[in-house]
Amino acid sequence: MNLKADYDLVVIGGGAAGTFAAIQAASANPALRILILEKSNQLLAKVRISGGGRCNLSNGTEPLSTFSAQYPRGARHVLQLLHRFSPVDTYQWFENHGVALKTEHDLRIFPQSDRSESVVNCLVNELMRLKITVRMKSAVQLVNPLPTGFQIQTDNDTLISKNLLIACGGAPGLASWQWIKPLDLEIVPPVPSLFTFNIPNHPAKHLMGLSALCRIRVEGSKLEETGNLLITHWGFSGPAVLRCSAWGARWLAEKQYQFALRIHWLPEKQQDEIRTFLEHCKVVATKKNVHTKVFTELPQRLWAYLCERAGIGVACLWGDISKKQLNKLAEVISADEYKVSGKTTFKEEFVTCGGIALSEINSQTCMAKKHQGLFFAGEILDVDGITGGFNFQHAWSSGFVAGQSIATQRANHF
Repeated sequence: MNLKADYDLVVIGGGAAGTFAAIQAASANPALRILILEKSNQLLAKVRISGGGRCNLSNGTEPLSTFSAQYPRGARHVLQLLHRFSPVDTYQWFENHGVALKTEHDLRIFPQSDRSESVVNCLVNELMRLKITVRMKSAVQLVNPLPTGFQIQTDNDTLISKNLLIACGGAPGLASWQWIKPLDLEIVPPVPSLFTFNIPNHPAKHLMGLSALCRIRVEGSKLEETGNLLITHWGFSGPAVLRCSAWGARWLAEKQYQFALRIHWLPEKQQDEIRTFLEHCKVVATKKNVHTKVFTELPQRLWAYLCERAGIGVACLWGDISKKQLNKLAEVISADEYKVSGKTTFKEEFVTCGGIALSEINSQTCMAKKHQGLFFAGEILDVDGITGGFNFQHAWSSGFVAGQSIATQRANHF
């Protein structure tokens, strides 16, 4: 017996991917009855906090093959989506809908207002204009496939929908996805990505707020990144660390976030080159204090700290430095080692690797292979990118493809 559908499309998740997919579906087919279910009391929560409240909504990296290479997991899938809805398309879409954008020197894309509300308001206004229904505080308890649609059980009621888009984001563990178990889909166990490295009770934390260009390497692995490192009150953050955490998400989880991190504070120079320069300083600057920096690339506070790490006192002059101290200083600058013990989520921007296995969906449509009318978009898929707007671009691209596919596919009949 066929059941009457309450909606043509129910979207589970009111984040970037879910709202954008709903907007695309309604724009392409205004007759669709669409409902968004959001378990919290706020739409687009991650959009609001992204980029420190500025909303880093994409990235200007080109070409598309280079852009897709910034995804530790799902690069090939993302490349197919980008050919349908690229960063250029994202830029044009938001500008055409009243959000003026800018590309910064590092290619990150932000609204010119530097306020995430510009993006949030744009999307919310589109939801209202297209008459898309939104229910807040509506957590889904169970989803069941029907012969011609889906049954969605929420905290408050049970709905029937012809099509279902799941865009609820990542989860801390498999237990969080028990409600989709009836769909019989392979789920790659989730682990955190994009996190900072903790160094409990280490004196380096006294340099909190200091940033420097360096090269970092995780000992015992192939993980190595060059970029800015930020010292925080809990340890190390910044682009270099976040990229390293993304590429090494599973390896680092297996190590339970206990590992040695080696830092080269002058990545453009070899250790022998550094040692030669220090020997030169000993000869030509005999009366100068060693704690006064000699490398313009290093902040003064960092240089003084590295001297202390090498056992050089604050009153030591270059003429008095021993060969042992000089060699130790060269070693500290080029191979400074720290014991990492634990991680911290980056600015509440929780990102996971893992999710619905990409083998379960058609990348051309974002529809599940096992269920007609079941779609996925955003972070619930086993796709994650490095920091810099790449995760949001996947949300826009997958949301666009899913929304367009829903709008143009042959309608299910109940």
